[in-house]
Amino acid sequence: MLNANTTDTMVRAAMQAMDNAYVPYGKVPVGACVLADDGTLYTGTNIENAVPRLSVMAEEVAMYRAVADGKREFDAVVVIADAERPFVPNGAVLQLLAEFDVPEIIMADMKGNQRSRTLQELMPFAREPVENRTIPEEE
Repeated sequence: MLNANTTDTMVRAAMQAMDNAYVPYGKVPVGACVLADDGTLYTGTNIENAVPRLSVMAEEVAMYRAVADGKREFDAVVVIADAERPFVPNGAVLQLLAEFDVPEIIMADMKGNQRSRTLQELMPFAREPVENRTIPEEE
């Protein structure tokens, strides 16, 4: 669990990233901020395309920037949108976060509401890298 100062810094960075969103179709800017395990922050925003399959989510942009910079281990991601309640990442984004085992996902809205969940809570059967795949134990 991140401390309040780190979370606030990440939320502000994600909000700033929203300013650069390219959203001519959906009209909903989304911002994200990823915290690498060395303390480096990476931001991203959504980029829409007339062909929906070519659109990119804010969390993807932040993760891709971090990975392109050589990062492979992460502590958390913040995602924020101007929506009625904290913004929940979609399944494809959760799978990307599962690939890098991002443990904490903080979802926020512009009113200051935040919810923190683990990746396991949001996507309990996320597909892991091949070497880690096993059948979950029955409870």
